[in-house]
Amino acid sequence: MVAVQASGAYSAGMQKPARRGGRRTGVQYTVRDVPSHIDAALRRKAREERKSLNQLLRDALSKEAGSDASALALHHDLDHLAGRWDEDPEFDRAIAAQDQVDEAMWR
Repeated sequence: MVAVQASGAYSAGMQKPARRGGRRTGVQYTVRDVPSHIDAALRRKAREERKSLNQLLRDALSKEAGSDASALALHHDLDHLAGRWDEDPEFDRAIAAQDQVDEAMWR
C-alpha cells in the first residue's frame, strides 16, 4: 500500500485546506489499493469507536508519526465513561463514611 499526497488536479470537489497565518492547517492524502478486508476492518473499528473513518485514519497517522493528537486537544471529555459503572464496595464504604455527621463538630 502506498500513500500519496493528492495533487491539485485530483482535488476536484474537495474543500481547500484552511489557512491560518498564511499557512495551511491540513493536507489532503489519497491512499490507493487498500485491500477490502482492511477497508472492512477500519470501517468496523470507526463504527465501534463512534468516529468517522477520516478521524480514525487521522488518529492512526498521528500515532504512527509519533505525535499523539489527543495530547494536543484543547479539552478532554468523559464520553468514554458514559453508561459505565463498576461496583466497588470499598468506594461505597468511603462515600458512606463521608455522609456521617460528626455531631460534636456542629455544636
